[in-house]
Amino acid sequence: MKDYMAPMEGITNCIFRNAYHQFFHPMDKYFTPFISAKPDKRLSAKEIREVHPETNRGLKVVPQILTNNGADFMQTARILKEYGHREINLNLGCPSGTVTAKGKGSGFLKEPYLLEKFLDTITEGLEKEGMQLSVKTRIGTSDEEDWGLLLEIFGRYPLTELIVHPRIQKDFYKGPLRLDAFGMALDAIQVPLGYNGDLFSPKDCHAVMERFPETKILMYGRGLIVNPGLVSEIRDGKKLEKEIFRKFHDKIYEDYRELLGDERNVLFRMKELWSYFAGSFSNAAKYAKKIKKAQHFTSYEAAVSTLFREQELIV
Repeated sequence: MKDYMAPMEGITNCIFRNAYHQFFHPMDKYFTPFISAKPDKRLSAKEIREVHPETNRGLKVVPQILTNNGADFMQTARILKEYGHREINLNLGCPSGTVTAKGKGSGFLKEPYLLEKFLDTITEGLEKEGMQLSVKTRIGTSDEEDWGLLLEIFGRYPLTELIVHPRIQKDFYKGPLRLDAFGMALDAIQVPLGYNGDLFSPKDCHAVMERFPETKILMYGRGLIVNPGLVSEIRDGKKLEKEIFRKFHDKIYEDYRELLGDERNVLFRMKELWSYFAGSFSNAAKYAKKIKKAQHFTSYEAAVSTLFREQELIV
């Protein structure tokens, strides 16, 4: 069984994954938040930082591309090759309305025949470049009607992996997981299959592995941000400790301060993380409110220290 960190915009960037790798059970792969491929694409400074080998030492990092244009995909893939990457992940999972309205992310799934032509183009192009393709997908847009056809299409290509979030686009991250659809994928294709979706506890993870023992990969998203010790508990039997959590937090905070400098940007990033981190603590609401209201480093640090001192971990 392999463990992967899911791509989450604004969360699982190079600062987060390096801190995670230092304090917790290492992931087999870390996926970058998506890079949007466009005509005449040039990587921004932020994107270069995400994919540069110097900022990902000792980590197996896979860049993810978002597009529905084969030429744009290949142009971006060639740039990523220059930074040493040999595997690219295609984003067919993002449910955001601003993305799907353009026929990208999970919005691309409603056009299976256009998707097939797109895959023809990029798999041929990647083969010429000596690169590989993996896919992260949902099971449809407004219903599961096309899932069988989509699996048939995916099965025609030399994917290294297919990672499935068993929800449709319109589910976003709510509602029951459509686990029968995931089982259908296991029966339909030979590509190594990964599971992603609502892995918040060891119990959740064991339930997936018991029901679908053929699964090769677990990909962790929101559950890992709430409890960064989740995989350490599953693989090593080590529950999250407050002292380690504090060191992990402080590493992220210090690295953001070094990278971004100004209070506003640093605190914005940390507050976004605390929208997840607070779920790990008892009676966290009033402390989380103080963190959210903090406008300066001193008030932020005081609020965080008080929370760590006065409350216990409940994960």
